Amino acid sequence: MQRALSSRAARDLPLITCEHAGNRIPRAHAALFRGAQRALASHRGWDPGALQLARGLARALDCPLLAVRWSRLLVEANRSLGHPRLWSRFTAPLPEAERERILARCWRPHRQAVEAAVAAGAARGRRVVHVAVHSFTPRLGGERRNADVGLLYDSRRTREAQLCRRWAAILRRSDPELRVRFNYPYRGSADALATGLRRRYAQSRYLGVEIEINQALVRAPGWRRLQRRVADSLRELLAD
Repeated sequence: MQRALSSRAARDLPLITCEHAGNRIPRAHAALFRGAQRALASHRGWDPGALQLARGLARALDCPLLAVRWSRLLVEANRSLGHPRLWSRFTAPLPEAERERILARCWRPHRQAVEAAVAAGAARGRRVVHVAVHSFTPRLGGERRNADVGLLYDSRRTREAQLCRRWAAILRRSDPELRVRFNYPYRGSADALATGLRRRYAQSRYLGVEIEINQALVRAPGWRRLQRRVADSLRELLAD
């Protein structure tokens, strides 16, 4: 395995990120969220299980992990400036100067760190394979999501599509009952951290993929086993 990883390392640089790793609120803005503990603890406030999985992937690949532990209800780390869902109902009414302070403390540092990591890889002539780790609620708006794992990518980028097809095949081989779907429950081409990076880098320098895990699995007895399977599958994928 080490030989295979060394071969892969000569070509690609893996990077793991987790944009909804926690639901922390800075003390300076705690008053905005009085009585909102339920919302903060729910899928609206963060992605349960995502940070655990992201840590396992980073360990398996011996690569960097960049994570945001502020709640997405403070500012949405996976949305671009100007996006209507960048701010939640708790923070959208704030004065512009206050929102700018939140961006400076809780949004820009993550963006800049990810952009710097991709730029450094490109400058060395390497391709960065960026895997953003998320989880999704089993039900939304009364509809049950019928997937265990979603792999999100931009279908116009053929190498991202090929990467996800290979990854899905490895996952299904490890567990034939695992329900893996593409661009579900969200579209991979929608606004996200990877979207802007795709515009800046060719596929020979950057591939951006999001993995979405059903939160029902995070609470299930086999969660640890699933984390190992996903980590092993990604290691095999990038060694191929």
